[in-house]
Amino acid sequence: MENKEIKDIMENRENNLQATCPVLFPENERAELKDIERSLIKRYRKHIWSKFVKAIKEYNLIEDGDKIAVAISGGKDSLIMAKLFQELKKNGKDNFELEFIAMDPGYHPSIKELIFAVADKIAGDYPCYMCARMRRGSLYAKAKELGCNKLALGHHFNDVIETTMLNLLCAGSFKTMPPKLKAKNFEDMEIIRPLYLIEEEYIIRWMKSTGLMPLNCACMVAAKKIGNKRYQIKDLIENLKKDFKNVDSSIFRAAENVNINLLLGYEINGHKVDFNEKYENDNPFYE
Repeated sequence: MENKEIKDIMENRENNLQATCPVLFPENERAELKDIERSLIKRYRKHIWSKFVKAIKEYNLIEDGDKIAVAISGGKDSLIMAKLFQELKKNGKDNFELEFIAMDPGYHPSIKELIFAVADKIAGDYPCYMCARMRRGSLYAKAKELGCNKLALGHHFNDVIETTMLNLLCAGSFKTMPPKLKAKNFEDMEIIRPLYLIEEEYIIRWMKSTGLMPLNCACMVAAKKIGNKRYQIKDLIENLKKDFKNVDSSIFRAAENVNINLLLGYEINGHKVDFNEKYENDNPFYE
């Protein structure tokens, strides 16, 4: 099916997937595979390839002998992550193995009914977090079955700072999305986020330039219940950038520069330390 046909379907009111989240339409005819791959290394070297490699090195995301399950949803982020891993094996490190895995996101009627019934029962008006946890559990299980010790997810720089702001403004807590995380329920399994330093703007630019059309999220629950909150945070950050230079980078760096001495309280390994405990027994405030 040609891009024009797909675009016509997407824009048809009876198939209005843009009600959920923005649809990316290609700006060009589909490029040759070799040109798509070369563009990551050449044209987008500064903003995509170099930051991909930097995140892997800075956060030690790949180690000798790793077998990494790359989770592919068909969206722009997971597609570029898959290609970056392939290019890394061809042009850089080759000390690890890859498995590419995908799952039915739950739109088959019987599966959708189960997922949303459980998520709605547990999480009420905000089922997305619980739904994501359930889907991630399935990915963990498949990765384990394939002998993988790491699961790569396609969260990027903007996901990180938006999560930080969501927690701050909506949950009254200061926490962010870490570049890697040990799984609680799957022994010797880690999540890694190799797009951690890559800005979404450049992922979108690359995707449009390839002539490819990524899959769009079709979850109406997300659109109606929680999707708008993240878009509000995204818009807030864009507006802040007009008045505060590099505010997105400042939000990101804030999670690297936390001064525990000047906090009213914090939590570590499940133990909450309040102000008085910290003041009397740990590090009192100094002028």
